[in-house]
Amino acid sequence: MSPQERFDAYLREGRLMIQRALRSGACIFYPRIAEPGSGDPDLTWVEASGRATVYATTVVRPRPPEEPYNIVLVTLVEGPRMMSRVIGIDPEDVCIDMAVRAEIIMEADKALLVFRPEEQG
Repeated sequence: MSPQERFDAYLREGRLMIQRALRSGACIFYPRIAEPGSGDPDLTWVEASGRATVYATTVVRPRPPEEPYNIVLVTLVEGPRMMSRVIGIDPEDVCIDMAVRAEIIMEADKALLVFRPEEQG
């Protein structure tokens, strides 16, 4: 099973798993067969907290009747960045440095990783 297939299988199980290099301890995303930079193949899978911060955001405005949506780059507290989208909020209200939490949803029979704004309070 390829690293991407394993990541997708974890998502179908409802788990957000990322890779960590055993020697350096660095967390890695997207799934790979070796650590970037060092080429070290000793990687293990660890469960991510799901907590992240929006690093960059943009709003996609498709033709009507499609609704606008956002695309974000988030930084996980474990270090890696990943692209996704933030749901449960107007796309225009997503902002840089917003605290978000991962959620796995099913869309067209595929498990997708999205984020929701963190509850403030």
